[in-house]
Amino acid sequence: MPTLYTHSDANRRNTWFLMAGFFIFIILVGYVFSQAMDEPAVLLVAVLFSIVSSFVSYWFSDKIVLAMSDAHEVSRENNKELYRLVENLCITAGLPLPRIYVIIDSAPNAFATGRDPEHAVIAVTSGLLEKLEKVELEGVIAHELSHIGNRDILLSTIVTVLVGVVVLLADWFKRWTFWGGGRKRESKGDGYLQLIIMVAALIFSILAPIFAYLMQFAISRKREFLADADGALLTRYPEGLARALEKISSDTEPLEAANRATAHLYIASPFKTDAAAASGWSGLFSTHPPIGQRLAALRGMDIK
Repeated sequence: MPTLYTHSDANRRNTWFLMAGFFIFIILVGYVFSQAMDEPAVLLVAVLFSIVSSFVSYWFSDKIVLAMSDAHEVSRENNKELYRLVENLCITAGLPLPRIYVIIDSAPNAFATGRDPEHAVIAVTSGLLEKLEKVELEGVIAHELSHIGNRDILLSTIVTVLVGVVVLLADWFKRWTFWGGGRKRESKGDGYLQLIIMVAALIFSILAPIFAYLMQFAISRKREFLADADGALLTRYPEGLARALEKISSDTEPLEAANRATAHLYIASPFKTDAAAASGWSGLFSTHPPIGQRLAALRGMDIK
């Protein structure tokens, strides 16, 4: 039987395997486009532009998300039980205490954000506090602290940069060909090699953004599995998180504070239609693994 440690290690390996594949894919796409456009600087410009734009959102991610979610900070005096629960888990995990926020919404859910453990935030809905038992709430908080400890916000930003590079390159290439760049390139006359490169670039301009988003979603799903495993390792009680996920997923009320820009941050999809469809081919476009798979993984773990 797999243990908590083997689950955690396997999910880390799978994440970095996907990241390595993503980097190789970016290099291939950039090479094909730069060759087709006869302009090696195209890839460099796309990378720099994506890094600058993503850096701003990364640095201010906590403020942006909290404002969009209408979250309110709580202190030890406002909610001693929640504050003490987070504090105890942070001591166990060896993490600094994050700021704690509550979203007034009856739908149970939670998320973590912040650029590093020293500037982290955990937000829970009022519905989560009302509907979960203590061991279940502990499992959810441990999951979110694992995201913080694993620096998933940083990884998410890197992946966003990579996706941005692919989308920019594809868009620039399509605009370049639309304004006659392809015909100018062909007029230089390098024969069949040029033709092959142009055809490959045209195919990449259509398919590369789709593959980039699929890779982004796959990495996001792996990080959820990893946070589940590490959260269970932190509490030593996988059933607590499993029961919490069951309650969150079975709750029929959608989270009004969520939107498409913040949905991937939550412990489970805040949109009930997304949660129901996260299987089969449609699951490839989901940021969260199917709840059934997460429950099976948690309940199949050995806590030794």
